[in-house]
Amino acid sequence: MKLLVPACLITLFSTNLLAQSPTPAPTRIQVMVLGTYHFDNPGQDLHNMKVDSVLTPAKQAELADVASRLAKFNPTKIAVEAVSDRPDFVSKKFDGFTPEKLSKDPDERTQIAFRLANQLGQKSVYGIDEQSKTIDYFPFDKVETYAKAHEQGAALSRMQEKVGQMMKQMETAQKTKPIRVMLADVNEPARVLSDHQNFYYALLSFANEKEQPGAELNAAWYQRNAKIFAKLTQIARPGDRVLVVFGSGHAFWLRHFVQNTTGFQLIEPRDYLQ
Repeated sequence: MKLLVPACLITLFSTNLLAQSPTPAPTRIQVMVLGTYHFDNPGQDLHNMKVDSVLTPAKQAELADVASRLAKFNPTKIAVEAVSDRPDFVSKKFDGFTPEKLSKDPDERTQIAFRLANQLGQKSVYGIDEQSKTIDYFPFDKVETYAKAHEQGAALSRMQEKVGQMMKQMETAQKTKPIRVMLADVNEPARVLSDHQNFYYALLSFANEKEQPGAELNAAWYQRNAKIFAKLTQIARPGDRVLVVFGSGHAFWLRHFVQNTTGFQLIEPRDYLQ
């Protein structure tokens, strides 16, 4: 007895198979997500690491080594954690950059992204960050308010202390470890996952049948990173190799989007930094 399959299902199956076919390697967009800690001690995060000056000759030599290693990836575009109001997302922050600025500005965008762009002779760096005057992408205050009102303040404090201890460990490590090793450690895949789980996903437990502040924070953070990646898709072209230099807190979701979006391929920075 023959099994008759409706033509519409055959069409559907064929379409799905075509959609799942891998993008040919030469046209895939390779993306290296380099999560960084802040070099210039801006003090704007919930937890801030105190970093020794990267403007000393020794640290400048280490950063030159980082740039040389990343240059082997040969990025065709470099994107940073900066907002651009231009339709092509080119960042004004790179305008007028000269190597002399490396001895004056400790910002990691300058020290890594701008240094490398200049070294490669690139004329533009792209700003793909997402900020909003109306949307709070990190409503941690709501989590704190909830925790205090529901006798979970101690639990939140313990979680905060663990993150603080990790920052202290990094502060100690950066005094003896080269910057390339520090960056390699921060971008180790298991570390990226663990850091995200121990903070963002741990906040999901701050909730009840009426309030979900932890879930709302996760949703807002996801939204910001989804918009960042959407901007990345707008600057990238088939065959591009894009280096994305962002704060390490963004690494989990940016890596996720690269790994789960057709036509994109994730490149591990550790392969170049070790």
